[in-house]
Amino acid sequence: MLYSLVEMNRAAMAPVRLAARASRAALNSPFNPISNTDYGKSLSAMADVFESATRYYGKPEWRIDSVKINSAPVPVIPTVAWHSPWCNLVHFRKNPAALAAARDAKRLGPQPRMVIAAPLSGHYATLLRGTVEAFLPTHDVYITDWQDARMSPVWLGRFDLDDYIDHIRSMLTHVGPGAHVLGVCQPGPPVLAAISMMAEDDDPARPATMTFMGSPIDCRQSPTVPNQLAEERPLSWFEENMIHTVPAPYPGVFRRVYPGFVQLASFMNMNWSRHVDAQWKFFNHLVDGDGDNAGKHREFYDEYLSVLDLTEEFYLQTIVRVFQEHHLARGIFRYRSTRLVKPSKVRDVALMTVEGEKDDISGIGQTQAAHDLCSKLPDDMKADYIQPGVGHYGVFNGNRFRTEIAPRVTQFTKRFTMRDADEAAAERLAAINTRAA
Repeated sequence: MLYSLVEMNRAAMAPVRLAARASRAALNSPFNPISNTDYGKSLSAMADVFESATRYYGKPEWRIDSVKINSAPVPVIPTVAWHSPWCNLVHFRKNPAALAAARDAKRLGPQPRMVIAAPLSGHYATLLRGTVEAFLPTHDVYITDWQDARMSPVWLGRFDLDDYIDHIRSMLTHVGPGAHVLGVCQPGPPVLAAISMMAEDDDPARPATMTFMGSPIDCRQSPTVPNQLAEERPLSWFEENMIHTVPAPYPGVFRRVYPGFVQLASFMNMNWSRHVDAQWKFFNHLVDGDGDNAGKHREFYDEYLSVLDLTEEFYLQTIVRVFQEHHLARGIFRYRSTRLVKPSKVRDVALMTVEGEKDDISGIGQTQAAHDLCSKLPDDMKADYIQPGVGHYGVFNGNRFRTEIAPRVTQFTKRFTMRDADEAAAERLAAINTRAA
């Protein structure tokens, strides 16, 4: 009933939101005698804050039209490179002529391909807009854009953790050998599982590198509040309190899901005072006419308040296998209940881990655990970095990410892109010498 009650409340609030919007327009009118008074500005700001806080936030747009490379603007078009009912692989395709002119492509060669595995944990992939923008100048970027479960008809069937692994492997096969994978937060365990199986199968499409950022590879290390809550409560509690049925008129009506608004409420309660302070500052910025700071607030919360639903089976399996029983970390992770996943089979896919000093969702050591699991990987193919002074979101977004983390990841991927290029050149030279002999 909770989902239906939320939808009823949203519908009931619609006339009030319209009234607030109309009031704001009237208060801001140059013909209104109180529009430039402190009283009028305060009333307008109150209406704006109320409308923003109670609005329905749909899926955001990417809003990435171009990227600067060597100070030259290069047009970018987000296109769907691979599709399933549950996910689009979005390719940020650059204009070839503009890219060649900006990079001197004949000398530098094509940009290395990067596949960003976005989390399926309540927010849309657009939450990683800053991540995409940071790597666009140096990489040919793809990102997983997961479907909202409330928009997926029940006849599509299930989508669980093993299906997620299948999707990652299929997308890497589509992109081709030698790509670089960047797993942000939640995807860490399933992405590592997919690459481990590709390594064991000697799959030619396996990537050149894998980078995990703030990922729950082993939640037993430095457990955070969300980790502790997941372990303290039995699975039945999650089934009874976190799973709800999608109501009409959504296409996914009758599907059992973990609603995005429940996830959002949980995250906001963790830092409730911070969000209240942000709304108060937003109000003051509006009263003061500080459009820049008010705009930044809108941009952040327009993204943060946009959420999607997860299927029941994906959510519950993640709770059990990742957060409660730590299958991958304990070496008991089984794909489709039969095949044992063996990260020790990874021998030629370089590994980098990135963590935030103040991360209150994935504590220090949880991502680093990937190094111990990939025990047969040479030390010169491993890298680890802890970013001082940032929390969870600072690991993949913000100023320190752009200036300190992204350049390190780029340097790491470049090193192994060059290695692959050198190996390919050596193979071509050997073939030429063989023919000559």
